[in-house]
Amino acid sequence: MEEEEKKFDFEAFAKQAAEALKAGKPMVGKDGVFTPLLKQIVEASLEGELDQHLTETRATEGNRRNGRKRKNIQSPLGGFEIFSPRDRTGSFEPQLVPKRQHKISSDMDARILSLFGRGMSYSDIQSHLSEMYGLDISDGTISAITDRILPTIKEWQNRPLESVYPVIWLDAMYFKVRDSGVVKTKAIYSILAVNTEGEKEVIGIYFGENESSSFWRQVLHELKMRGLKDIFIACIDNLKGLAEAIEDMFPKTDVQLCLVHQMRNSMKYMSDKDIKPLVRDLKKIYKAINVDIAKHYLQEAEEKWADKYSVIFKSWNTNWDRLMNFYKYPPGLRRIIYTTNPIESFHRMVRKVTKTKGAFSSEDAIVKQIYLATVNANTKWNGSMFGWSLVRRDLHAYFGERFLTADTLN
Repeated sequence: MEEEEKKFDFEAFAKQAAEALKAGKPMVGKDGVFTPLLKQIVEASLEGELDQHLTETRATEGNRRNGRKRKNIQSPLGGFEIFSPRDRTGSFEPQLVPKRQHKISSDMDARILSLFGRGMSYSDIQSHLSEMYGLDISDGTISAITDRILPTIKEWQNRPLESVYPVIWLDAMYFKVRDSGVVKTKAIYSILAVNTEGEKEVIGIYFGENESSSFWRQVLHELKMRGLKDIFIACIDNLKGLAEAIEDMFPKTDVQLCLVHQMRNSMKYMSDKDIKPLVRDLKKIYKAINVDIAKHYLQEAEEKWADKYSVIFKSWNTNWDRLMNFYKYPPGLRRIIYTTNPIESFHRMVRKVTKTKGAFSSEDAIVKQIYLATVNANTKWNGSMFGWSLVRRDLHAYFGERFLTADTLN
């Protein structure tokens, strides 16, 4: 009968490792302090994999354990010997250290970060590691592992930017954070950009107490300090003062107000019975083939509805020039700038992994989650935006020398 498997006591190991390091032992290598930890993790992982395999095959094949085999492993922490478990039918194919493979990477931290980045709570991660690898890891240990990416995040937040981005989208998200025992709502300001090659990139995330034009002005100043010199088009919602802040900081930039936000704000004032016909009339405005016809549709709708909804048409008329900026550009470019949907899509990716959180313990906890979601988003965005070759031609046709200069500088 095989020895009963014992769970690895991570906290006890940490104490022993600390004593060994104080005594002058090396961290890595053949006699390294952390090499036994990797050995334990690898063996626990293989045992967990075999347990899962036996669960799947025992009923149909009568499969069971069949001892262990010695195997020499080379890793970044040095060489060591493991006992790799086997099954009776020989159908077990380990994933962590495949058959005939003798080199591995120590990636438990990466696994924990990956689980955290997918929105798993500390308790979920602990349960997963306990079930799969037989490891008992405390909240403090997981927090310490995820905290290791904070210097990387700081470096990422302050990295130099390209000098020119043809299009950027600016918006804010809101999260609940515990601060001195009180739960507060804080804004995360995010900026999504697309470069001259059509590649999307989150160029900044910043904390504020709430969304305001004055804070956005500070953000824009920081973007300039990081090397940003020119933006062709900035797409925003209708936050008061934000358009003026962008135009002050980047005088050549055209500001495009989001037509979807304009419609949403208009619908707040509509009675239920008027929503369908009034929305239908307003949609004609931004689906028109040119700005003159769009203006005609606005006047037509205003004559029909203004007595009842003057506040709606006051907003459309006040914002008209910035709402209709997209009509200046060729059709391919219009499609990506008339709405802030690209950055809202990014925000949905973030919320997908944060929706289970009631309130975050700190701003660092939010930043870690958003950064890891951004890394995942960058993987999904690999390559140029759909239809970028057409948009690129439109940019070249409309912005001429500015676009050629951007192509050279970037």
